[in-house]
Amino acid sequence: MSWDEIKKARSRLSREEGAVIRDWGGRVPIALIYPNSYYIAMSCLGLHALYRLLNSYSGVVCERVFWEREHQARRSSPLSLESQRPLTDFAVLAFSISYEVDYINVAEILKTSGIPLYAGDRDGRHPLVIAGGPCVTANPLPVSPFFDLLCIGEGEPIVPTLLPILADGIGGERGELLRTLSSLPGVYAPQYQPATPVVRQWSNDLDNFPVASTIVTGDTELGDLYLIEVGRGCNWGCRFCMVSSTFSPVRFRSTDSLIAQAEEGLKYRRRLGLVGPAVADHPQIEEIAVRLRQMGAGLSVSSLRIKPLSRILLRELAGGEAQTIAFAPEAGSMRLRRLIKKGISEDDILEAIDMVAETGVKQLKLYFMIGLPSETDDDIEEIIRLVISGKSILDRKQSGARVIIKAAPFVPKAGTPLQWLPMAPLAVLNHRLSRLKNSLQPRGIKVNSESPAWSEVQAVFARGGADVAGVLAALEEASLSGWRRAVARCQPDVDFYAHQRWHAGQRLPWAIIDSGIAKGRLELELNRALSG
Repeated sequence: MSWDEIKKARSRLSREEGAVIRDWGGRVPIALIYPNSYYIAMSCLGLHALYRLLNSYSGVVCERVFWEREHQARRSSPLSLESQRPLTDFAVLAFSISYEVDYINVAEILKTSGIPLYAGDRDGRHPLVIAGGPCVTANPLPVSPFFDLLCIGEGEPIVPTLLPILADGIGGERGELLRTLSSLPGVYAPQYQPATPVVRQWSNDLDNFPVASTIVTGDTELGDLYLIEVGRGCNWGCRFCMVSSTFSPVRFRSTDSLIAQAEEGLKYRRRLGLVGPAVADHPQIEEIAVRLRQMGAGLSVSSLRIKPLSRILLRELAGGEAQTIAFAPEAGSMRLRRLIKKGISEDDILEAIDMVAETGVKQLKLYFMIGLPSETDDDIEEIIRLVISGKSILDRKQSGARVIIKAAPFVPKAGTPLQWLPMAPLAVLNHRLSRLKNSLQPRGIKVNSESPAWSEVQAVFARGGADVAGVLAALEEASLSGWRRAVARCQPDVDFYAHQRWHAGQRLPWAIIDSGIAKGRLELELNRALSG
């Protein structure tokens, strides 16, 4: 146990508002683990929601655990933040996993903590190990051998049924407890294969579970904001996106609920961050924005849809000191936007940029994908031309405006219409990224990009089967070189998972999950995409 880590944890706690510190006596101790840094994790509302929900039970003590750079560098075990205890002291380890690449950190956390990595090697002396999150809900197979239980869907409908059984049986026979829990809706116990697919769970009325910044701290990416979840799901149906399946159906919180959350949030922060995949689609978003501004709140929204785009919402964001407006055209050519069902034209994009220019907001961020199915170099030239046209619009209406491009390789995701299609070869992706940077950066346009090599790793996890767990088990270093050595040792079919097109009739690794979206509907959308 490192005294430096204990001091760091206590220092962090002293700068937080809202942490729950409880005596362990008579309570079930649960470690809520986000397998990445505190700085990233504490801007994730899902973590806040689970922390609040678990600690709402008097018989539970829930403490947070993170995976920092120093843990990776020293291969040291993390401690809980609230009481600085090792993971072996907890009865339950509950992982909240937002990104597939964090699977690497999941394996490292268990290894360094002295807890057997494979669920089959653990017994009653060890904590019960559970996981949930968007990528787990879509395809839990690559990490399924490591977990006793995997939660498929949203936590709010699963936790209230799972927790009482868990609390009653945690000291008893492990196999009997797991069999009982595996019968619950949305709970997948890999050691007890279900007779029918596990049905994804979701909360019908979001107002029953307020989700906002439970803990306020400046030591995080969005530390100047009080975050409020506006809604879940998205009706636009972009063919590459998991949101339409993993978070469906579309649900919004009521205006009264959001205003009440804002009133609470303004006690801690002057600026509010409105969070959700389709915030601007809220039926009363204009009224909400106006009322929040009348309350004196500064406003921020993660991303806005290009069409429809509300001038009133833009005005209130600009007046609320929003420093950046973000759009996601995703592709430069109309052909590719049609393929992914983006539903916007070039005129729509340029008109939206013009509207931003009129507000006086100084920074515009644009999200694009490279390596989309059937993409050519000409499509990259279309991105370049479109971005330059947008920059010209901003420059004509105000000086000093900045344009930032975020380019990410297309990665096929489970549960989407494009799940059967491959990602592009790494050499092609690197070539096209270089073309973007060489063409745009000399014009003062910043280009940020995700690593194609790491995107390939993400693709293996996104479409992988249970055999991928062997690579994680063999990994000796959390780096690309470490990944490649583990792949060479275990020899999973990386090309098959990341770069091959799959036949729509073949059984998918994640067929054990019932997302609520019919496979026939996904096939229909795939055929529409490919037919143009």
